[in-house]
Amino acid sequence: GLTKSASLAAATRAGGGGGGGGGGATASSKKLVIKNFRERPKLPDNYTQDTWQKLHEAVGAIQSSISIKYNLEELYQAVENLCSYKVSATLYKQLRQVCEDHVKAQILQFREYPFLMHRNDSLDSLLFLKRINKCWQDHCRQMIMIRSIFLFLDRTYVLQNSMLPSIWDMGLELFRNHIISDKQVQNKTIDGILLLIERERNGEAVDRSLLRSLLSMLSDLQQVYKDSFEQRFLEETNCLYAAEGQRLMQEREVPEYLHHVNKRLEEEGDRVITYLDHSTQKPLIACVEKQLLGEHLSAILQKGLDNLLDENRISDLTQTYQLFSRVKGGQQILLQHWSEYIKNFGTTIVVNPEKDKDMVQELLDFKDKVDHIIEVCFQKNEKFINLMKESFETFINKRPNKPAELIAKYVDSKLRAGNKEATDEELERILDKIMIIFRFIHGKDVFEAFYKKDLAKRLLVGKSASVDAEKSMLSKLKHECGAAFTSKLEGMFKDMELSKDVMVQFKQYMQNQSDPGNIDLTVNILTMGYWPTYTPMEVHLNSEMIKLQEVFKTFYLGKHSGRKLQWQTTLGHAVLKAEFKEGKKEFQVSLFQTLVLLMFNEGDEFSFEDIKMATGVEDNELRRTLQSLACGKARVLIKNPKGKDVEDGDKFIFNGDFKHKLFRIKINQIQMKETVEEQVSTTERVFQDRQYQIDAAIVRIMKMRKTLGHNLLVSELYNQLKFPVKPGDLKKRIESLIDRDYMERDKDNPNQYHYVA
Repeated sequence: GLTKSASLAAATRAGGGGGGGGGGATASSKKLVIKNFRERPKLPDNYTQDTWQKLHEAVGAIQSSISIKYNLEELYQAVENLCSYKVSATLYKQLRQVCEDHVKAQILQFREYPFLMHRNDSLDSLLFLKRINKCWQDHCRQMIMIRSIFLFLDRTYVLQNSMLPSIWDMGLELFRNHIISDKQVQNKTIDGILLLIERERNGEAVDRSLLRSLLSMLSDLQQVYKDSFEQRFLEETNCLYAAEGQRLMQEREVPEYLHHVNKRLEEEGDRVITYLDHSTQKPLIACVEKQLLGEHLSAILQKGLDNLLDENRISDLTQTYQLFSRVKGGQQILLQHWSEYIKNFGTTIVVNPEKDKDMVQELLDFKDKVDHIIEVCFQKNEKFINLMKESFETFINKRPNKPAELIAKYVDSKLRAGNKEATDEELERILDKIMIIFRFIHGKDVFEAFYKKDLAKRLLVGKSASVDAEKSMLSKLKHECGAAFTSKLEGMFKDMELSKDVMVQFKQYMQNQSDPGNIDLTVNILTMGYWPTYTPMEVHLNSEMIKLQEVFKTFYLGKHSGRKLQWQTTLGHAVLKAEFKEGKKEFQVSLFQTLVLLMFNEGDEFSFEDIKMATGVEDNELRRTLQSLACGKARVLIKNPKGKDVEDGDKFIFNGDFKHKLFRIKINQIQMKETVEEQVSTTERVFQDRQYQIDAAIVRIMKMRKTLGHNLLVSELYNQLKFPVKPGDLKKRIESLIDRDYMERDKDNPNQYHYVA
């Protein structure tokens, strides 16, 4: 085969690419035969030296930025020829020497720099940076040209010798060793760069392309960036932001401070993109976060979180969450303060009795507010949702029983007929929200008791806004607390349905009577166990009423033998027709009001004592009733002497001049308003009921286990009982059961109990 350098002379003459093949061919048709040279052609004497001279000149011209005498292809070819003749090693050494001499000469301009060591003189520093930058840019441009001429050397000899740096790397190494490793130059450069960055951070405009060029120079000169620049840069950043954090935390309000932190983080991020090395991003951002946020987490929240939450500052809260989420432990501390805020704010709603009338509405508004903040600002973070629920549960039970009672009354106000403010959909939405608050309450039996009492009033006075809404509320309660919780409430509805059927039959029954009477009687038959307990009150009904009661009793017991009817006079009401000078009117009144008004058919004036004798209505109840008739808006009676309260000896006169724009007038039954005694008695009934439930649970457990230690019994009771209970109360009930011989103490171990069959 032909060797690569078979015919050098031909090649150089032709001025073309590397060696071709030679051999003579005559004009006749003899085959062309290619043979090897007998011996290898020699380079002309002095070829190596002359060629190097040429190359040396060219490199010098490049370094001096003057034009090169030879064309580049010729120089490239010369390098290739030298390499082919195994002169590569020498060539590389010579090239390195020339470059090194040139780079060494560059250092002088910086050494002679007259003002090398005043870091504070920023103008001087800038001139120095520009000079070092020009030196670096020139060096890079020159090395690119030199490498393109010596490319063959770079691609063959250098590649085969792994120990040798490429021509470009060799240039970097020389620049690093002779210029940047010079302590004075290096310090001056890095000082200058840091000064520029500091000025930019202080809001001045600086030459960013100069910074970019110098920092990429340091990056290219391996490790100089990491060891000499980055470390100092991060230390200075740390000091700057540590001081800035301390200062601004004093001077600024929290939203402005957080806004500033955000701005700083964006600026530093932009700095990384524009001129810092990408590897600096993590430590730089971490440093800003630590000094401006991490060091002040508690202080920021103590100073400003309550305010942001009070004023519902959505965008600031969003920013707080986002910034705190960046820092280790940030979310955790935000969670704690979030929880504290909810508990403190919630407690102010629940604990103050003066706020009772607005408590439930305020709770609903507060819940809406925190829900909105979680959704918009805290990205629906589960931890914040769960902690919010726990916090609600904590504060709402700080005041036992009252919230439960008020929630029941709130529902009553929404389900009562007068409530025109809501459409069905709105009402449904309100009930759903109420259920969420209801869920947090421990003593749900208190709610049940008051709910039942109000439901009874709504049903009996026909005051329910919508059966659908009532049923919907019941199914929500059933879903939440189980069927046992709502069975009595459902029973009340059943009673009302059944009563309607009974009344249809009673009407037919009355038509068949010889003397049906002129009073139209409607009776609701209530099953004792389902309805609230009403105190029976004996009053003196007139003869017609008594007769009607007897007729109904005969009719009902004829159908249902063995049942006992007890009339609840407190729940009765009637429509009375009356004649005044102005004309006829109708009054919608309670049974007690009816009994009082009917007396005035017999005379025009009666004293308080007369009325009390005749009606038999209990003293307080009667005073309230007379108040409603003589002191309210519709004054059918005139009280003498005038006054708000009914006193002994007051006289009552029929008001013949009574006027009213309506034909049918409802005289507010003051008895339907809940009295404090009623409220207390409802709560007491709940507690009484709880005693029975505790007793039943203890007996149930003991019957099953036969023998049990005190602590195990108590923990089992906590599992079974649905309401909050104190260990002391349980102890009392256990003692009571021991006294009543349901269980006994162990003879040897007083903490052990045995069931007594």
